[in-house]
Amino acid sequence: MNISNLWNAYPVPSFLIDRGGCVLSINPAAESLLNSSQKSVKGKSCGDVIQAGLDFAGLFSRIHHDQNDININDITVAIDQKTALMCNIQIAMMDQEQVLVLVLPRKNIGRGGMAVGSAAKSAIGMAEMLAHEIKNPLAGITGAAQLLEMNLSAQDTEMTDLIVSEAKRIVKLLDQVEQFGNVSLPTLKSVNIHDIVDRARMSAAVGFASHVTLIEEYDPSLPDTYVDPDQFMQVILNLLKNAAEALPDTHGEIRIRTFYEQGLRLRRDGQQTAFLPLQVEIIDNGPGLPADIARNVFDPFVSGRENGTGLGLALVSKIITDHNAWITIDSQPGRCAFRISLPIAPKSKD
Repeated sequence: MNISNLWNAYPVPSFLIDRGGCVLSINPAAESLLNSSQKSVKGKSCGDVIQAGLDFAGLFSRIHHDQNDININDITVAIDQKTALMCNIQIAMMDQEQVLVLVLPRKNIGRGGMAVGSAAKSAIGMAEMLAHEIKNPLAGITGAAQLLEMNLSAQDTEMTDLIVSEAKRIVKLLDQVEQFGNVSLPTLKSVNIHDIVDRARMSAAVGFASHVTLIEEYDPSLPDTYVDPDQFMQVILNLLKNAAEALPDTHGEIRIRTFYEQGLRLRRDGQQTAFLPLQVEIIDNGPGLPADIARNVFDPFVSGRENGTGLGLALVSKIITDHNAWITIDSQPGRCAFRISLPIAPKSKD
């Protein structure tokens, strides 16, 4: 089968874009998605053809600069005035002059459809309810084991100690599950991002990341961002903890990098386009994510570690989404990088 036949047979809507951001070619799957012919879209701006509210010029520039693919999850792509699709978009550099854009539809959110957010809230509510109901009998089990322990000899308390420790472990897991039930909006404030990032770094250095080298690469000229300080502190700590747990006891490094990138914009579910130029990266030199979970690492209960709960990164994703910010991951053997893109704080009216 030649390249042309592969292109035509590929089931994922695919767009070949030139360096200037114009459409060179689309495959039959893309024609079906758009209900438009290749002839009608050829030469048009990528942003006019793939209506997702993204700054494709900025994304293409990043790809050529960083030499890394970009994955964008849960973005709304307008098909016509009445229909939109929740999609994942993947962007990869073919060569110095061409970029490949793949649009993977996830769920129809047009007329008659149900937005992903609604389904997520239902799942969150159920998880919170179950966590609460399970905690009550666990407290009784723990109390009963402790009462039994009072009448046992030291050598017979091994089983009651096991009951108590396992009950506490389950309660800790349920505490994490219940965090997803907190659907209140973040309390946004104008803050210096380095105040939060450096507090998280210092906390990690004396705790879970004491066995690794933490490297700071801060851009001190960054303007203030607009986040909930406590929630964003939790995000940075979770990412640092995730990186530290992936590293060996020797030669492990975590780089914390901040910088400004012009042109990055994001729109979700009909919201106004958000300008997200402030970048925070957490980069480790560990083995990278297992290939089988790399695409779903932000989903609840997906974990690459033995005994991992898979809730840390899911909570990170939830907080970032609540901030109308953006998080991406670039993972390969020897390097795993999480990048958070944040807005600039609005100017004070005083």
